[in-house]
Amino acid sequence: MSHFSYQDGVLCAENTPLAQIAQQFGSPTYVYSKAALVENFSAYADACKQHGRNDETSLVCYSVKSNSNLAVLNLLGKLGSGFDIVSGGELLRVLAAGGSPRKVIFSGVGKSREEMQLALSHDILCFNVESIPELHRLNAVAAEMGKKAAVSLRVNPNVDAKTHPYISTGLKDNKFGIAYEDTLTTYRVAAALPNIDVVGIDCHIGSQLLDDAPLLEAVDKLIELIDTLDAEGIHLHHLDIGGGIGINYDNDQPVAVGDYLARLFAKIDAWRKQKHGGAPIKVLFEPGRSIVGNAGILLTEVQYIKHGETKNFAIVDAAMNDLMRPAMYEAWHGVLPVKQSTAAAATYDVVGPVCESGDWLARSRELAIEEGDLLAIMSAGAYGMTMSSNYNTRGRAAEVMVEGDKVHLIRKREAASDLFALESLLP
Repeated sequence: MSHFSYQDGVLCAENTPLAQIAQQFGSPTYVYSKAALVENFSAYADACKQHGRNDETSLVCYSVKSNSNLAVLNLLGKLGSGFDIVSGGELLRVLAAGGSPRKVIFSGVGKSREEMQLALSHDILCFNVESIPELHRLNAVAAEMGKKAAVSLRVNPNVDAKTHPYISTGLKDNKFGIAYEDTLTTYRVAAALPNIDVVGIDCHIGSQLLDDAPLLEAVDKLIELIDTLDAEGIHLHHLDIGGGIGINYDNDQPVAVGDYLARLFAKIDAWRKQKHGGAPIKVLFEPGRSIVGNAGILLTEVQYIKHGETKNFAIVDAAMNDLMRPAMYEAWHGVLPVKQSTAAAATYDVVGPVCESGDWLARSRELAIEEGDLLAIMSAGAYGMTMSSNYNTRGRAAEVMVEGDKVHLIRKREAASDLFALESLLP
């Protein structure tokens, strides 16, 4: 996380001290680095250009579920990003942020009729369809609207992503996608439906992949399917390989985006040259965590130091409702004091005030801290704010974007009155 570093003993976001941000906006607060976001997106965009891809032959579709703040979406849209959405609400966010619906792909296993109508009314690029019943519903909705729905089928290739079971999506027992063995039959059904336009194939096998070997194995299976479909007269225009590249949480060593894309494009180019006379196929990506994960931290203040019989606790003002990943996945996040200290360190569990034993952010960390100190929960830009809740009637955190020495408030902190504004008493 090169854009979060110590300067004169104080942890900064770019050129802005985090203590200054806490003083101005309070805590807990999510802090994002604009430079990190631009750098991480550019790793994909630049690699595409280096391998001869342009807007007609590649599209990076940022996964909105990882961080859906309007400022983040607007920034990425200006850089040329498309968007991978999984709900009608996410489509409305993309539109509100100025994103183009013609660069939107709609994923997810449970699209409602209303969501399909919304997406069709805005003429999105493509639906990633995950079942035959969904195909029939989409065909019926499109017919009612006098439209044809562009679709790709999400294939479940039964490839082990070797990641946490909660974020593995490409095995037979996962709810996602169409079983590899059923793909040909499903494409035949899709091709026969009058209001369906079959345009692509999609795959997403999981998240936080440190090695690209499972992704390349999945691509081999998709290539085989594309050739089989082509022989049947079903010609696909794009290949969507999903996202999933991991980030550094705990001395992890994820594959570099540029290295992964070099191997991917080499594989695709060799195949197209051998089997299709060099004719290109458009390649789509759905990265989320690898763009925004290390671009953000959660800033929190130590409220109490509690010395237990077997453990020491640093009780902070952030909680599991602010950052759900540790409670849900036992996820590891680095913890850094905002102000460096030479005092003796002790081992702490960093916990929040929510009334649950699962309310912890980090366990067994060596920290030299005292009450009132600020801590930065690192690598919190992805699935932090988007998974947050109002449990215990806690308002969600503020969000800010740092641009050098400038700080922009991009989401106000929720007040308690905001949380019950939509509720009513009985008459």
